[in-house]
Amino acid sequence: MQGWPEAVGEERFKPYAKRKLELSVLDGCILWGSRVIVPLPGQAQVMEALQDAHPGVSRMKSLARSFVWWPGMLRQDCFWSHPWQWPRRAWSRLHLDFAGPFMVQTFLVLVDAHSKWLEAHIMSNITAAVTTDKLRGIFAIHGLPDTVVTDNGATFTSAIFKEFMEKNGIRHVCFAPYHPASNGLAERAVGTLKDALRKMTGHSLETKLSRFLFQYRITPHTTTGVSPAEMLFGRRPKSHLDLLHPDIEERVVRGQDTQKLRRDQHAKDRVFQPGDHVYVKNFATGLPWLPGVIQHQTGPVSFVVDLLDGRQVRRHQDHLHDRYDAGGEARQRGAHKNRAFSPAGSVEVPQTPEEDQSTPEEPAAPGTPLAHPAAPGTPLGQPAAPMLNVKLGLPHRG
Repeated sequence: MQGWPEAVGEERFKPYAKRKLELSVLDGCILWGSRVIVPLPGQAQVMEALQDAHPGVSRMKSLARSFVWWPGMLRQDCFWSHPWQWPRRAWSRLHLDFAGPFMVQTFLVLVDAHSKWLEAHIMSNITAAVTTDKLRGIFAIHGLPDTVVTDNGATFTSAIFKEFMEKNGIRHVCFAPYHPASNGLAERAVGTLKDALRKMTGHSLETKLSRFLFQYRITPHTTTGVSPAEMLFGRRPKSHLDLLHPDIEERVVRGQDTQKLRRDQHAKDRVFQPGDHVYVKNFATGLPWLPGVIQHQTGPVSFVVDLLDGRQVRRHQDHLHDRYDAGGEARQRGAHKNRAFSPAGSVEVPQTPEEDQSTPEEPAAPGTPLAHPAAPGTPLGQPAAPMLNVKLGLPHRG
């Protein structure tokens, strides 16, 4: 077959098809410009050769661009560092390193290999005791990891650090000396931290560090496509950028709070207890208010009331009112037997044995108007408005 087909269907050949006019063959090797195209079986061997003399990730990539190429070469992070497997759980493998002295300070940098969550702390010194104290505080928030990867620095190889790892059941891995690419994740995090702090102006170093970490943690990572915070916590933390979006729920809640505040300013507190004498709103036919005694409370504002006719109803406190006796005292407690009620059902008249045995009163003189039952809330002994006038809405005439 000579030349290229009109359409390339397989995805693996499309990167080559885009460069078909720039490809050439020299002594059996396919070249893209002056760079040798390395097939899949030889890519790992080429990367090992590049890592042997690699002083840093960026320089190794620059060296690779000068000699070789294959599709997605620069996006394969596993080639540019130690061939660590991506952990399936968050906070399973952590990479540690020190950054500095930088801006007259030294930073402890920690990266979670799963979520890419970044921790950076200013250190007073980098002794093993201070470092383990700082790690103890971090682990108190996020929990213990399975593996910690560090270099062979004096802090990480000390007996104190080794004892700290063993007591917490953490596997400590030290990569080979003079090969920083093995801890490429922490190395890249150190470079990112320094670049960000160097570009930020104003404010203290602590403020700049906090702002950088917050922005880094809520920004989608290029490898996972998800922010480190979402990968680690399963949620996206709220930021000042969220304030740009209108929040209907917040507006509704504020409106409800305002309505409740206005109502509370004008509302009258009512507290009822079992045994209190009350009037109950009647939603059936008959009198609008019925006398009763509170039996027990079923909720914050709900009560069960025993009516004096033997029925039992449940009412909201808005449908209850205090019932007063002849002395004007509310919430008369005790038994409610042998009680007579006016036709309006608004006043109770206690009956005692003395009253039962008393001599009946003489009938009223001719022409004397009969006493009308008292209205709700009217103490005994006071004349009540005539029922006819009350029902018709007419003014009362004494």
